[in-house]
Amino acid sequence: MLDFSQFEVLTFDCYGTLIDWESGILKALHALLRHRAIILSDNELLEAYAVAESAAESEEFKPYREVLAQVVDCLGARFGFKPTDEERQSLAKSVKTWQPFPDTVPALRRLHRNYKLSIISNIDDDLFAATAKLLEERFDFVTTALEVSSYKPSLNNFHRALQKMNISKDRVLHVAQSRYHDIEPASSMGIHTVWVNRRHGKQGAGATVKSYAKPDLEVPDLKTLADLALSNRQSAVG
Repeated sequence: MLDFSQFEVLTFDCYGTLIDWESGILKALHALLRHRAIILSDNELLEAYAVAESAAESEEFKPYREVLAQVVDCLGARFGFKPTDEERQSLAKSVKTWQPFPDTVPALRRLHRNYKLSIISNIDDDLFAATAKLLEERFDFVTTALEVSSYKPSLNNFHRALQKMNISKDRVLHVAQSRYHDIEPASSMGIHTVWVNRRHGKQGAGATVKSYAKPDLEVPDLKTLADLALSNRQSAVG
């Protein structure tokens, strides 16, 4: 068990951890493919997305809007159609409608009473600004891919976040759903990590590249994390 009393800041991945991005991705892409009479299972579509997104993010840096447009292009090439300009932008436009998991907002509110909260996200500033309204709770620090011109799992994103927070890494706990984008790089830097296994009981790695990185702690949702963190802190104080 982690000693939650040692941490001052909780850093979060956003999409997939706080926001139900897989539901958002599936809604947007199923609609696009259905229009082309292409029917895929949820797992097939998420795995195709993961491959296309990872490839786009590994190239020369481009804003996330352009990454998502390239994802649509890749799906078109894979399934035999050429997307229109409107279709190329449809996935990025849908980001602002992606909703928080039901446990997200209450857990953030509880955690913020004892910790500073930070975001480290592979996103554009304006897209996160729209998402932040849905999350309701104010974040003390925000580091976006657009700001640092790189995408996780690049360590650059984590170094920039630490610099911005002006804090020792042993006082930071990183919380994320993607072992590939987050748990693996953060752990390699000596940052303690919590894996929020949002796909518990589901097959495959979903919308992220598969990774076997081991976190310090695994939880199924943020409510469980908040319960553990606050109980542990109270025990330490007592």
